[in-house]
Amino acid sequence: MEIDILTASAEEINFAPTTEAEEIAQNVRTIITTPKYSVPMDRLFGVDTEIIDFPTPKAMAQIQAEIIQAIRKYEPRCKVKKVTFEGNNDGKLAVKVRVEIG
Repeated sequence: MEIDILTASAEEINFAPTTEAEEIAQNVRTIITTPKYSVPMDRLFGVDTEIIDFPTPKAMAQIQAEIIQAIRKYEPRCKVKKVTFEGNNDGKLAVKVRVEIG
């Protein structure tokens, strides 16, 4: 099963997910929205936010690599299929990650 996870979606944390897919999706969302160095007992958890200062093409490539590496390390129950970007005219860029579960 493949699911899309968007960084722009602000969903509530479910402390009792009903399915494994729901749990994995929530974990992936947490991984890709957590700034690296912000978790006290695991400073390398998350994605490096200093990338946002890079030129856009370089930032996009670096973010893709960071996301794939972080998900591989912290949520091995899924596989990253694709990382894409959705932007708007205001210059806001959201990351969409498609993962395969199972």
